[in-house]
Amino acid sequence: MTTDGAPAVETAGVLVDGFDALLLDLDGVVYVGPGAVAHAVESIAAAVARGVVAAYVTNNAARPPSVVADHLRELGLHVEDADVVTSAQAAAREVAARVPASSRVLAVGGPGVAEALRACGLEPVTLASEGPAAVLMGYGPDVSWRELAQASYAVGAGALFVATNTDLTIPTAEGIAPGNGTLVAAVSAATGRQPIVAGKPFAPLMRESVERVRARAPLVVGDRLDTDVEAGHASGIPSLLVLTGVTDVGALLAAERHRRPTYLAADLRGLLAAPDVLALEQIDGDVADDGLADLRDGCRRAWSAQDEGRVDPTTPDDVRRWSADVVAALTC
Repeated sequence: MTTDGAPAVETAGVLVDGFDALLLDLDGVVYVGPGAVAHAVESIAAAVARGVVAAYVTNNAARPPSVVADHLRELGLHVEDADVVTSAQAAAREVAARVPASSRVLAVGGPGVAEALRACGLEPVTLASEGPAAVLMGYGPDVSWRELAQASYAVGAGALFVATNTDLTIPTAEGIAPGNGTLVAAVSAATGRQPIVAGKPFAPLMRESVERVRARAPLVVGDRLDTDVEAGHASGIPSLLVLTGVTDVGALLAAERHRRPTYLAADLRGLLAAPDVLALEQIDGDVADDGLADLRDGCRRAWSAQDEGRVDPTTPDDVRRWSADVVAALTC
């Protein structure tokens, strides 16, 4: 059985040796809130030392790339501003391709949204009464009802409706919080219109990321099935799912075919593990016992049962046991 997406890459050595670029998600993968995810910084540094290029690809449009890059440098990573690719950048390009140059665009979200629009020669505004040609909505922790109302007025009046991303949740230091998708859903409910979406799993952000680093053999690395992994499937790019963010064991076992990762690891140390240990399709029939091997085998069995219309062979006891294995792997 395969993951029905891009195939696993069989290489000698470690996983990153089979790729020339890592398309790394940020929230829940590299950091959670202000702090780095355990083992992330040293794992990325070790991967880069082996010759792979790291691009930091985020659906979170709140901060400009330079601010994100500063954060990554504070965590100890060697990052140029251009290494950060945001959904706001991809979304602003989508807007610029559809409206006249210098058009006014109602910007909802953090500073990264307005900055991306200016970089594309567009004028960000905040009121529907200013006659915007488009509305661009991105995540911002301080987005208010009044801003959602202004977006609704403009969309309702016929403005082009574009969203940086539609992630329903975002991991924070305190827990899982509402993401941009919840804000977008409010405007959609008020207007009856759905936006053009630039971020993962849709093509614009993936296309911009691959072009930015000139990748020929990239690997998507993320913590979400519905954005990171699905984006890999849609783009024909293998994916590594890490369990440091929003995806838990139950969600992984229930994943539909277009949301099944190529590789699975507890955290970014998986970049430096042998690919046949991490693969969710068996490359040579043998899977090493690394503490999560049972979970990988459980995924294969659960997914086969789902695809063939049989009863899922996993049990609540399996899920609890594998969840404990994940916690142990994350804390070792």
